[in-house]
Amino acid sequence: MNIGNRLAELRTERKWTQLHTSVALGISRAALSHYEKNRREPDSETLLKFANLYHVTVDYLIGRTSIRGQQLSDGVRNFVDQLELSDDDLLNKYQLTIDGRVLTAEETKWFINFVRAERLES
Repeated sequence: MNIGNRLAELRTERKWTQLHTSVALGISRAALSHYEKNRREPDSETLLKFANLYHVTVDYLIGRTSIRGQQLSDGVRNFVDQLELSDDDLLNKYQLTIDGRVLTAEETKWFINFVRAERLES
């Protein structure tokens, strides 16, 4: 299954219109249609928006796994969210970059949570 099919499936499962979904993502309805019909692929920032909106991982969206979400219990997720990551000074002091672009605070939290989840599995 490709990205577009997964995006369309996730939206349809929620019974959301393309208009509702595009507004929630901050993109045009036409762009969403192109993504769902595999005419265009979303950039990494838009993929992250889709993942957050649908509560799935980017790996699921791009087809690297069939597991939709992270395997964290609500308790573990709440614990991780309450750690030092909520401290803006820490996020600003250690800025991560990928492909020459500084990660946003949200992307940094997601990255750190991903590393922690990987460590829990090993």
